[in-house]
Amino acid sequence: MISSILKKWSRENDIEINSAQLLAFEKYAVLLKEWNEKMNLTAITDDEGIAVKHFIDSISLLKFEDIKGKIIDIGTGAGFPGIPLKIMRPQIELTLLDSLNKRLIFLDEVCRQLSVDAELLHSRAEEAALKAEYREKYDIAVSRAVANLPALCEYCIPYVKCGGSFISMKGPDGENELITAENAINLLGGVMEKVHTLTLPDGSERTVIFINKLNNTQKKYPRRGQKINKNPL
Repeated sequence: MISSILKKWSRENDIEINSAQLLAFEKYAVLLKEWNEKMNLTAITDDEGIAVKHFIDSISLLKFEDIKGKIIDIGTGAGFPGIPLKIMRPQIELTLLDSLNKRLIFLDEVCRQLSVDAELLHSRAEEAALKAEYREKYDIAVSRAVANLPALCEYCIPYVKCGGSFISMKGPDGENELITAENAINLLGGVMEKVHTLTLPDGSERTVIFINKLNNTQKKYPRRGQKINKNPL
């Protein structure tokens, strides 16, 4: 079922997907369901839901942007959108960041089974962003995290080098969040580039926000997580 759903969506959206990529997604789904019995990775456990709400949701970025270069997926959770993007675009250099080590143990197994090359980074987003080896080193930072956009910008934009992009994957209220995030985007050295909306095969609505990084982020950002969430920029 997963392969047929992905093939249909890819055909309708003029995105090429080959048999090896389809097999990788099938394996990924099996691992996700197996490991979900041992730890809480996702509430979505049926094949159709996994195909649409995880896989297609992740690779839908390819409708709007040619994803390439050095990418960091912040708050990756069970590997979304980073691993699906890597399956579709093997040439990207991928870092998966998450604060829970048990998730990274799962992701290590996924990468091994799928022969996916990725750096696994166990850290809180606001802490790794202060380290020289990660700060402003990425062409793209991407996140499907549930934090409000002003907070998410402070977590993510510091990773992006000047000329790069932060891509925030949001639900139907994404454009409303963008209004509240204007100050944060400016303070962190960014500018809103474009917003796209899309509808997944199950009718779910998504908003994809692209923010360009124009200037270096001031060294005082990001702040500690508690301040970011309680007093957003």
